[in-house]
Amino acid sequence: MLPPRLIVTRPAREAARWVRELGARGLGVCALPLIEIVPEPLTGALAAARQHLDGYDAAMFVSANAARGLLAPAPATLAAPALQAMATRAWSTGPGTTRALLEAGWPAARVDAPPPDAAQFDSEALWARVQGQLRPGLRVLIVRGGDAAGRLAGRTWLAEQLRAAGAAVEQVAAYRRAAPALDAAQRALATAAAGDGSRWLFSSSEAIANLRAALPAQDWSAAVALATHPRIAQAARAAGFGTVREAPPTPEAVAASIESAP
Repeated sequence: MLPPRLIVTRPAREAARWVRELGARGLGVCALPLIEIVPEPLTGALAAARQHLDGYDAAMFVSANAARGLLAPAPATLAAPALQAMATRAWSTGPGTTRALLEAGWPAARVDAPPPDAAQFDSEALWARVQGQLRPGLRVLIVRGGDAAGRLAGRTWLAEQLRAAGAAVEQVAAYRRAAPALDAAQRALATAAAGDGSRWLFSSSEAIANLRAALPAQDWSAAVALATHPRIAQAARAAGFGTVREAPPTPEAVAASIESAP
């Protein structure tokens, strides 16, 4: 018999990959994306950042969506040979972002990221990796997401560290994060999973907020959450999830956590 269902709440593209990888490990798994990714059009500040990417010493990508949003949209004016020729380093927060950078043609030798066995994949882990590159006047582009209105959104911790060290920091939104409109089947799935032993896999506190907004009257005290970062675990507890566990944000670690859970 399959173990209790695991619900992957990542955006649709990432959720599909996680469902495949976790399903291949024999887990009962389904996707319920709780964040919708809307690419920004390649105009204005985003187009300028892409055109002048070789003018930065480093480009920090907060996610795979940030990498795809800056490097992959058509028209493909930024081809792999251009990425090979420039000296700009790419700073990646984790394996998914690194994968997107390599797929876009960024040379692996110029990608800096936390090691694959890092306890966390976040700004702090990346900072430990790239801090030695810091010098006054270093030009860093941070490619991130925006809120539903397109305003820059997310943590500012790394930008603050960079500026404190004398770096010149610019930021640009490559995509928007919006709350999806759940259909009747998705609402039924979520309501059932609040108490049927399913495990909710959360990789973002925003996904938890969107779930609460979609089902404001739902009692989560019998629900089980698996969070990929301590801040996300804290958000799950604040939302009322009765059981909250943590696991590193890789399919292998998530599978191992589920298999070892009582």
